[in-house]
Amino acid sequence: MKNTPFTQKHIALGAKMAEFAGYNMPISYTGINDEHDTVRKSVGMFDVSHMGEFILKGENALDLIQRTTSNDASKLTAGKAQYSCLTNENGGIVDDLIIYCLEENKAYMLVVNASNIEKDWNWISKFNTNNVELHNISDKTCLLAIQGPHAVQLLQPLTEIDILNLKYYTFAKGVFAGVENVLISATGYTGSGGVEIYFEDTNDAANKIWDTITNLGVKPIGLGARDTLRLEMGYCLYGNDIDDTTTPLEAGLGWVTKFTKDFTAKSILEKQKAEGIKRKLVGFEMIERGIPRHHYLIKDAQGNEIGKVTSGTQAPSLNKAIGLAYINIEQASLDSEIFIDIRNNPVKAKITKTPFGK
Repeated sequence: MKNTPFTQKHIALGAKMAEFAGYNMPISYTGINDEHDTVRKSVGMFDVSHMGEFILKGENALDLIQRTTSNDASKLTAGKAQYSCLTNENGGIVDDLIIYCLEENKAYMLVVNASNIEKDWNWISKFNTNNVELHNISDKTCLLAIQGPHAVQLLQPLTEIDILNLKYYTFAKGVFAGVENVLISATGYTGSGGVEIYFEDTNDAANKIWDTITNLGVKPIGLGARDTLRLEMGYCLYGNDIDDTTTPLEAGLGWVTKFTKDFTAKSILEKQKAEGIKRKLVGFEMIERGIPRHHYLIKDAQGNEIGKVTSGTQAPSLNKAIGLAYINIEQASLDSEIFIDIRNNPVKAKITKTPFGK
């Protein structure tokens, strides 16, 4: 297993560690519910240094991004970021990612999922016919997500950047905790506000930044709570809710699928949009007692199979069991009654809007 620059800190703090995307990562410290609550109500810090980062440079960098991703990156100006998908030739999702515009039309950073680093690199490289300069900086880039309603107020004294007024999906580079060239981004995966900070671990930067933040009383949070937090928001997790066989339209990501430009599988997705999707990703909550899990079958009242659970959990903030699932479009309307097959037992649930509890 690979380590991040913070692995020994997690172990020293008594974190429950496990393999995730080839990395030795902290799943929890004090317990998922407690950590979830900390982020929702206050502030917590995630080590997400296992994520992948690519730099694309050159006069054809934007063209390469436009050809391989579904959103319209030409809208980006320096200091702005965008959520998007890499699409394959069948309309499926190679990965979901964030595109950072470092210099308009010339330099971009793509942040991809840890489990897909090699796959994404190979996919983008396949379309690089115009000598775009590509750099995989994943192994030397640290990424900490400081999330929660108190995050920016607590961190503001550590930087010259005005992070209190950093708009959602914008970023800036500057000094943070005495470390230069830190990229601070108003993004995150929790729905509770906060920032993500990217930096290279030179001159002991990782220790300096980690120690400075934890000395403010910020608790480290594991990947277990990261999953429950994102699921309450209805955010997709690659490998669970989206993959190479699901299209952005089926996954409810039509808003990042722009047909005003040419990109891989544009014609397939245009056809799917015109004809209508046959299944869609929906949120649901349990009415009867039971926890839905990945791959559990979904049936109608007559026992016919109509879908499959992609993610499920007992939501700590809501005190109820929730999940995401692909369901046949005919049975996917809001408030429809469905049955989750839990150990060959049909357990009643209903389709609901996401974010859950909003």
